[in-house]
Amino acid sequence: MDGELIIRPVETALFFILALVALGLEVWALLDCVRHKPGAFEATGKRTKTFWLALTGGATLVGVISFFGSGGGIFGTLGLFGLAAVVAASVYLADVRPAVKDAGRGGNRSTGPYGPW
Repeated sequence: MDGELIIRPVETALFFILALVALGLEVWALLDCVRHKPGAFEATGKRTKTFWLALTGGATLVGVISFFGSGGGIFGTLGLFGLAAVVAASVYLADVRPAVKDAGRGGNRSTGPYGPW
């Protein structure tokens, strides 16, 4: 019984930190999606801005529910929807964001790190 008194607060703190990091990731993806022009999404072939706004917005909503909710069940940080929300935000940040960001700057893909090829 004494071990449970030590483990429970550590487990609670760990889930709180995971939920906070997940929520931060989801909010970052949503805010980044909002700031880009709709044409940049279509120019890069990464679906539409509406699609990504809905996906990152839904991920943020699930993150808020996970953060302020009970922390368990399918909406918990490590629940089914919590993990799907983190994956959706991560896909946006890792794949869509760099392409859209490049398209917003003109998207000249024939340039290297030191200028044109």
